[in-house]
Amino acid sequence: MKQFITGNEAVVLGAIEGGAEMFFGYPITPATEILEGWINTASEDKSLKYLQAEDEIASGFATIGAILAGKKAFTATAGVGNVLMQDPISMAENERLPFVGIIAQRGGPSTGTVIYSQQEVNLTALGGNGDGLRIVYSASNVAECYDLSAKIFSTAWKYNFPTFMLTDGYLGKQKITTQLNKPIRPFPARKILKEDPENPTHIRNCFGSEPEFAKVLQRNISDYKYLIDKVAESENYKVSGATDIILAHGSVASAARSAIDDLRADGVKAGLVRPITLRPLDTKAIRSQIKNAQRVYVIESAFEQFARLLVYVVPELASKMIKVFKPAVGFTPEEITTLIKTQNKHR
Repeated sequence: MKQFITGNEAVVLGAIEGGAEMFFGYPITPATEILEGWINTASEDKSLKYLQAEDEIASGFATIGAILAGKKAFTATAGVGNVLMQDPISMAENERLPFVGIIAQRGGPSTGTVIYSQQEVNLTALGGNGDGLRIVYSASNVAECYDLSAKIFSTAWKYNFPTFMLTDGYLGKQKITTQLNKPIRPFPARKILKEDPENPTHIRNCFGSEPEFAKVLQRNISDYKYLIDKVAESENYKVSGATDIILAHGSVASAARSAIDDLRADGVKAGLVRPITLRPLDTKAIRSQIKNAQRVYVIESAFEQFARLLVYVVPELASKMIKVFKPAVGFTPEEITTLIKTQNKHR
């Protein structure tokens, strides 16, 4: 069905389709409309619950508490709220809990700006004091805000790792008419803490020795490696025969897609490779699509955050990568088109 809707409104609808039952959060721009939208929906549907906590730390731990009781709970935050939430997220990572979060990226460091950036990639994917055993999706349009916000609940509850969707203020606040597709059947939740005094559930966040903890971590790392091929996702656009490949995610990828159409119309063989999951990255697809390209542009509204993730898993990218970084500033299709035409003139 088609709806005239904002990205943040789409997040709320998608979460409900994904089986979400409870929301815990604290107001913070540009994610506040997710909290407000959930509360408005819950006022009509009494099966949905919520709590506006005193801060993001409390919101994160409240989300964990509901998850332990078997509820599909989630939170949404941004910027400094994401920083504060790294303590409960790290706990969820350690305890292998299906923690779900929507991260509406904004400019930093600290308070920075309150609407747009792609500067929360590192924090969301690798934050806290663990090894980044997390799953991170990046939405590029309003329809994906809906689709992925439903999907992340199933991913989290199936594989038992914290799972996130990155958006941003531009994406969350823009209002367009978009097609909302019916998501797949949600993966079921289950009660994690069992009510069995003879066989109690033991979930630990603190260990008495390094070797004991290392054994648990190695098991978790092994499980994470197992899911990479099952979860990693990307899409490509007009890459056949492309000499110039753009690697971008989120809102920047949407601008790049429009630029590709303009470039192709002008005879420039350009294409787009867009990771849908930033952690884990779809390494096989990225390698396949860039191997014959003459130039690869990594374009992001941050300073090397996306690029570092890419080069770590696809090191051969470094030799042909053209870096285009604008921390906390968006891209238009026109400037991407101009950039690539200029590079082609000077080759």
